[in-house]
Amino acid sequence: MSQLASLPQEVFDSWADVYDAQPNPLLSLEQRLLGPMLADVRGLDILDAGCGTGRWLEQLAEHSPRSLLGVDTSSAMLKVAAGKLNNQCDLRLGSCSALPVPDASADMVLCSFVVSYLDDLDSFACEIDRVARPGATVVLSDMHPDTEASLNWVRWSPAKDSDARIHGRGWPLQQITGAFEARGFRVVSLVEPIFGVEEREIFEQCGRPDLYQAAADLPAIYLLQLRKSTSSPRARISAKGTTDSLRLQGVRVVRGPIAASLASVSVVGGTIHLIQSGSSANNKASHFSESALDLSGFFLFPGLINAHDHLEFSLFPNLGNGPYQNAAEWARDIHENHAALIERHRKVPRPVRLWWGGIRNLLCGVTTVCHHNPISPDLLDPGFPVKVVSDFGWAHSLSLDPQLAGKFAKSSSDAPFILHAAEGVDLESQEEVFELDRMHALDTRTVLVHGLACTPVAVGLINRRMAAVVLCPTSNKFLFHQFPSLPLVRSLNKVILGSDSPLTAAGDLLDEIRFARTQIGLHANSIYGMVTNQPADILHLRRGEGRLRPGSAADMLVVRDRGLSPAETLAQLTVDQVELVITAGRVQLAGPGLFERLPAALTNGLEAFEVDGVQRWVRAPIGRLIADAEEVLGSDFCVGGKRVRRASAA
Repeated sequence: MSQLASLPQEVFDSWADVYDAQPNPLLSLEQRLLGPMLADVRGLDILDAGCGTGRWLEQLAEHSPRSLLGVDTSSAMLKVAAGKLNNQCDLRLGSCSALPVPDASADMVLCSFVVSYLDDLDSFACEIDRVARPGATVVLSDMHPDTEASLNWVRWSPAKDSDARIHGRGWPLQQITGAFEARGFRVVSLVEPIFGVEEREIFEQCGRPDLYQAAADLPAIYLLQLRKSTSSPRARISAKGTTDSLRLQGVRVVRGPIAASLASVSVVGGTIHLIQSGSSANNKASHFSESALDLSGFFLFPGLINAHDHLEFSLFPNLGNGPYQNAAEWARDIHENHAALIERHRKVPRPVRLWWGGIRNLLCGVTTVCHHNPISPDLLDPGFPVKVVSDFGWAHSLSLDPQLAGKFAKSSSDAPFILHAAEGVDLESQEEVFELDRMHALDTRTVLVHGLACTPVAVGLINRRMAAVVLCPTSNKFLFHQFPSLPLVRSLNKVILGSDSPLTAAGDLLDEIRFARTQIGLHANSIYGMVTNQPADILHLRRGEGRLRPGSAADMLVVRDRGLSPAETLAQLTVDQVELVITAGRVQLAGPGLFERLPAALTNGLEAFEVDGVQRWVRAPIGRLIADAEEVLGSDFCVGGKRVRRASAA
């Protein structure tokens, strides 16, 4: 039977009190790579089979699952888990051979460092099949069996008075996958990572650098993701036989701010279908007809998410002569002193200006943008260069929208509500957060743009109400000669980045990223989350945006690997270094470093032009867009402060 029958129960009970405190390089590596994969669980019913002390349940609880259920054979382990979870999870005593769980009740099943303790693999797979719903995801992680065997790794658990050896079963990966594939599951991802710098430090702290050196080039663990077959609406993979498919080979797939692994990525129907890492990266081809692209020497990032923009102002220059006290003062000034220039730019047809706004974002690796204005049909057209968030409520600001309270009350309870707030440096700006609270418009849905004037008391209120703040620091610097301080940003629980428009901002989202790093002093790791997974969560994006994993939307950014961490690479990135942008599985932009590598099928529809002297190919009617802009503004026009030209004859 599939249980821990060969292991004395007292071994696990005695381990419970010290399990979380023990330095463990295997768990450290798992945490770094698996954590980002498990972040998008909003609304799911999750089972952690073999939950132990609840270390994964505790983290999953922070991401709004519909339910959490943990099962373990050790009552002592469950007692520790209960102390962490504070009634956020249902904990049950049971084994993997007879899970105390109803049939078809889990959308996701997690088994962390469990499989190698099982006596009967087939029975285990059968039991997981019973409790998993059609379309459910199953995630298995454990010590890598090949490395365990070759290095003769031994597992030890601290008993009451001495260490006890634990005997595990090093099930071969082929046998594990075969047991599940026989029941209709398919492999969607297999990652086989090696130890990193973080794990080396653990070995050194424990006085065993020799063990690290012995395993330095070998896969230490495996992370196996499977999906149960389904014909339900939960299925997100396109039907077999589609021709809209792509395979990215030899690329370093970014898993988080400090984690990346060499992999091959298959994209089908606009969705990431398969990620194969480590020794398996080229072993198993997809059954789809694919266009292949060699990306050796490059990073594959999730497409960036710009949490605040006004797309129709992309062709405008900076307007104003600050410093101002608040945004309303700036608005009065530019309409009084720059009316002719504003009127001239507005003669460019609005659809053309919106397209340039999309291209401005695409140029810097943004694949999803939140446009803080009414959503016109142009923005939802499948051909628009970036995805535009449409499911949200909004008002401009307290000073310009007297109907704000009513709009908030009528907005969806399951969508963000976005408005400008605390955009200034005066007392009136400081008071806005409290006024929003008095009108009951400050809660977990509320997304405040700017927040420059927030006092520590206001920040405390924002955090208690679980609201979010979008920073646009270069816009604040231009308008008020001030920008959010490092203590202010660090004190906010939910904070992300937006570019604002060229009316006030330095240029684009990459400019905001570099400013946040060099001027505010934010750590690159923090900034990474502020333009990827965190805005995806705050804006309630539903297709896995901001993360790279099977089943997620294939929104991706490709840049050259310069030997830095993913976060540091992003923090230093400039527009001329953006080599490829893919939205919903389609190449939307290519730079000269990769355009020549693209298969002909992927270049159809791409048109060339120059941005600040660097050639780019973009999926847009670029010739017409340049002509429409030049007709009004002349040949010397800019997008986000960058000069645009027709492609040179060469």
